[in-house]
Amino acid sequence: MPFVCSWKPAALPVLGALLAAAPAGAQPAPRAAIAQVLATQTAAWNRGDIPGFMQGYWQSDSLVFIGQKGLTYGWQPTLAHYRKSYPNAAAMGQLGFSGLRITPLGPDAAEVVGGWHLARPAPLGDVGGHFLLVFRRIQGRWVIVADHTS
Repeated sequence: MPFVCSWKPAALPVLGALLAAAPAGAQPAPRAAIAQVLATQTAAWNRGDIPGFMQGYWQSDSLVFIGQKGLTYGWQPTLAHYRKSYPNAAAMGQLGFSGLRITPLGPDAAEVVGGWHLARPAPLGDVGGHFLLVFRRIQGRWVIVADHTS
């Protein structure tokens, strides 16, 4: 059964409290660990930190990002894509996720489907869309290995 939630920056303290309640040294459940990655990405984005946002992605040439402009392979080219597309804080806006559906595909893989929204000032205006993320647990860490965002 998938985990579905609406993600707002105000939910960060609640998620932090839930994760802090886990026994010391315990690995959080996949859904909680993946939700934490998304929360960390949201916080980094909303403070204008694209390299921090990118920490949620697999740092590999095998990472794939699929967007409106086609395929981008590799962590470094994906970072360059984000920097070019969002050159300043106004262009970045404030990120929010909604309707997140986290579905484990096995012990070390999961998919996340949801919506994204950037609240941006005029004249840029708000933008948003939907995404499908493929997460894998690599060396004990959940990371995005494929991102299809529209």
